Amino acid sequence: MLDDNLKTQLQSYLTRLTQPIEVIASLGDGPQAGDMREFLQDLDGLSDKLTLRWDGTAARQPSFQVTRAGQDMGIHFAAIPMGHEFTSLVLALLQAGGHPPKVEADVIEQIRALDTDMAFETYISLTCHNCPDVVQALNLMAVLNPRITHVMIDGGLFKNEVEQRQIMAVPSVYLNGQPFGSGRMELAEILSKVDTGAAARDAKKLGAKDAFDVLIVGGGPAGAAAAVYAARKGIRTGVVAERFGGQTLDTLGIENYISVQHTEGPQFAAALEAQVKANDVDIMNGQRVAAIAPASEPGGPITVTLENGAALTSRSVILSTGARWRNVNVPGEAEYRNKGVAYCPHCDGPLFKGKDVAVIGGGNSGVEAAIDLAGVVRHVTLVEFADQLKADAVLVKKLRSLANVTIHVNAQTTEITGDGQKVDGLVFKDRASGESHRVELAGVFVQIGLVPNTEFLKGTVELSRYGEILIDEKCATSVPGVFAAGDATTVPYKQIVIAAGEGSKAALSAFDHLIRSPLPA
Repeated sequence: MLDDNLKTQLQSYLTRLTQPIEVIASLGDGPQAGDMREFLQDLDGLSDKLTLRWDGTAARQPSFQVTRAGQDMGIHFAAIPMGHEFTSLVLALLQAGGHPPKVEADVIEQIRALDTDMAFETYISLTCHNCPDVVQALNLMAVLNPRITHVMIDGGLFKNEVEQRQIMAVPSVYLNGQPFGSGRMELAEILSKVDTGAAARDAKKLGAKDAFDVLIVGGGPAGAAAAVYAARKGIRTGVVAERFGGQTLDTLGIENYISVQHTEGPQFAAALEAQVKANDVDIMNGQRVAAIAPASEPGGPITVTLENGAALTSRSVILSTGARWRNVNVPGEAEYRNKGVAYCPHCDGPLFKGKDVAVIGGGNSGVEAAIDLAGVVRHVTLVEFADQLKADAVLVKKLRSLANVTIHVNAQTTEITGDGQKVDGLVFKDRASGESHRVELAGVFVQIGLVPNTEFLKGTVELSRYGEILIDEKCATSVPGVFAAGDATTVPYKQIVIAAGEGSKAALSAFDHLIRSPLPA
């Protein structure tokens, strides 16, 4: 199950164990028990501090528990954690064995202070690149707090549970048997939902910060580049972001960032954050901005108010809020979100294995999604509003070569239908004839581009009719001292490398603004 290379890597990691750990298997007699037994046997002997036991009695079988010897840590894997989840296993073994997590001390204390019983269940697919962050965050909580348990469940291994709970998107998290959240969640977001006093404590701490010279709103490639360039000027720089990394966290493969031949989105986002931290930037992650108030006089402070009520001040601001997936805005889309309506083919595609699905959108994202899904599902129907596919010719050629794909161009999606519980079809209108058609299917993947995250800026800075921030050649907005960069702006071609360049430009423009502005009293 584990090749020699993986065994060597894991053996090297396990030298960091400081306390003995146990892996306790509850295999049962199911058809997957043999595969899990083989996987666990490969762990045996990799460290003298790891003991493998076969006497587990967990209700969900096959599964295994990771715990510190003599304790009952609540980390369970109802899965064979390969693929993206292999790192989750490595971290669970290390943290159970006493290796310190890379988390701030105040976060560790916050987890330990949680005083209610919490049993988390996370349904994942092994191809999902968003799932490991959720799994690793909840595993860490189970390591640090004995009142917390977490089991990671492979939806492909426990299909009956997936059907019973009608799970059609991963990761899907349950808390004490009730739905808790779906999609990518970071540790800070999870804690904010279970720790009712966290928002007030955050607001008090953030509100006490000194004024910044440059405050960047958004932590994607544009925001990260702006932070590095600003900090290297020796000025006080801060980043406030809802989630550091932005859209790159939801991107599987990145192959067009110059000098980096190939990487994956989460690794790229981690590298961005590491470089920003190395430049002594104050990162305030997990925070959403509610409003921006321009300076009342030249050189005066700009006020950035967060949704938790905290107010930050800065002599200049760079807006790099990015964009999000655009909705189709037809009946059924909102009602069946995560119940058949999905936005990430890499994450949720395996849940539709052997079923019929549709992809809405004929650009690169839509055609790539259809090609990807065609290798997993029974049939793909692609629906494109324009009279031809807009994707690159090489992708269109590949798509047309697939026998289990049907393409409809000049077609307007008018409704996503369902049975009250999950998606069961899609309705589109032929724009040439006006005729309406319905396709029976189990899932709809929406891939129709992006919408800028600028709603909170209406009435503050000038926006285009598409909601993009209007900027000049130096990234300046209509408000003195406020600059903008990346996908939220009118700059053409929404690409990572362009966003990074625009962020750098915005930082240089902000610095130029500062040195030409009067100092505050």
